[in-house]
Amino acid sequence: MKTLLSVLLLLPHLAFAEPEGYDLVLVAGQSNAVGFDADPADLPADPADAKVLFWWKTGDPPPDKHDSTSAAVWSTLKTQPKGDPAPKDPAKRQYGNFAGENGGFGPEIGFARHVLKVSPERKLAILKVAFSGTSIPKDWDPEKRDQAESCYAALVAEFGKAEEAARERNIRLRPTALLWIQGESDANPANAPRYAADLTVFVAALREDLKAPGLLALLAVNTRFGNGSNPHMPAIVEAQKEVAAADPRARYVDTAEAPIANGAHYSTEGTLLVGRLFADALEKLGL
Repeated sequence: MKTLLSVLLLLPHLAFAEPEGYDLVLVAGQSNAVGFDADPADLPADPADAKVLFWWKTGDPPPDKHDSTSAAVWSTLKTQPKGDPAPKDPAKRQYGNFAGENGGFGPEIGFARHVLKVSPERKLAILKVAFSGTSIPKDWDPEKRDQAESCYAALVAEFGKAEEAARERNIRLRPTALLWIQGESDANPANAPRYAADLTVFVAALREDLKAPGLLALLAVNTRFGNGSNPHMPAIVEAQKEVAAADPRARYVDTAEAPIANGAHYSTEGTLLVGRLFADALEKLGL
C-alpha cells in the first residue's frame, strides 16, 4: 500500500515535469544551404552528431512529395538522402538537390559540431528547410505565404510541425538563430536592387510568424557565385551587409574563404567551413 501511495503522489510531478529546453537553429536558403556539392563520403564521423536533434525538408521548388525529408519526425544530425530518384521531368527539377546519389549535407553539420566543441553540454536542435535555385521575390516572399508553391510557407509550416513534435517529447524549442544562405538567384538586374528591402521584410516576417522577435539572423551568400563573372553579386553582398548594419539582431557572415566546387556551390570542405563561420559568429555574440 505504501508503494502504491508513493507512486500516486509522484504521478502529478511526472505529468507536469518541466520541459527540456533546446536552442533551435534554422537553416534556410537555396542550394548552398541544401549543400548540393557536399559529399557524405568525405565527411569524417563525429559522435557529437548524435546529441543534436535534426529535422529537415530540402529539395527544389515547389516544396512537395519529391523532397528529401526527415519524414516529419525528429532525428539526429546526419547527412541527408537524395530526394525522389525517379523524377518525371529531370530537365526541370533536381529532386533532392544533391549532386551525388548518396545525398549530401549543408552547413548544419559544421555549425553543430563546432558549437558542441565549444559547449559540449549545449542542447541543440536544427530545423533545415532549403530549396535550390530560389529567390526571395518568387519563393521566399512572406506576402505569398498563402500560395501552395511558397518556400516561405513551407519553412513556417515545418517549424510548426517540428515544434509540436518536440512538445510531445516534453521538449521546448527556443528559436535562437537563422542561418540564411541565399542571394545567388537574386543576382540579376531585376532583383539585386531590391534585395536589401526584400531580405529585411523576410526576416521581420519570419520573426513574427515564429513568435521569435529576438531571432538572430546570420546572413551569408556564396560571394564567388559565377566565378567572378556575375556583375550583380557585389550588390547582393552589400545588401546583406546593409541589412545586418540596420538590424541589431542580424550579422553578415563573410564566406569568401570557403572553398568552392564550381561556379555555383561550396565544396565539401567549403560547406563545413561555412558552418564553422556561422558558429563563430554566434559565439562572438555570446549565444
